[in-house]
Amino acid sequence: MRLPCVRSVRPKDRRGENPLRQALIGGIGNVLLGDDGVGPYVVRLLESMYSFDESVEIADLGTPALDLTHQIVGLRSLILVDAVGGDDPAGSLVLYRKQDILQETPAQRLDPHSPALSECLMTADMLGAMPENVLLVGIAGKCYEPGHPLSAAVRQAVEPAIGAVLQELRQLGFAYQKKETPDEPGIWWSDHEVALVPIEMPS
Repeated sequence: MRLPCVRSVRPKDRRGENPLRQALIGGIGNVLLGDDGVGPYVVRLLESMYSFDESVEIADLGTPALDLTHQIVGLRSLILVDAVGGDDPAGSLVLYRKQDILQETPAQRLDPHSPALSECLMTADMLGAMPENVLLVGIAGKCYEPGHPLSAAVRQAVEPAIGAVLQELRQLGFAYQKKETPDEPGIWWSDHEVALVPIEMPS
């Protein structure tokens, strides 16, 4: 199964591109496969609770493959949130930088549509347009069964994952601020109540 690929929150010009786009925060995963949907879950919460610099795009990327290349070419910064496998306990947060991804692909997710991120980055590099800064916020999953919600351990990792994204934005010099009243996040696939409490970052 493949979900609709990209849902951007930024207006686009007549050519379909955001001319100010410098950074992309993307959530990757199939929302119908349990913990695999944590990437879209995190970015939708971010969008609902915070407003961002005009140069920052937020997108639910669904389950892209090599077409992800078209989303990252020419960016200054790329931040992705995704479920990962491996030996880490469920809910663990694992941060991968560009060199980590290029040298050794992070543990494969159980989703068969898992994007070949390293290949996309290398393709962007061949085009002379690889993002300068890349961060993959990986959340170790537990349950990838169809129709299941996020596991309790992964739900507890959502707030730290949001914190990691915001901290990266701060370090890169991109502005954001919390909304006085959070918007509806549109997390239609979750049976659990979504906590809309903006995370306070240290000054």
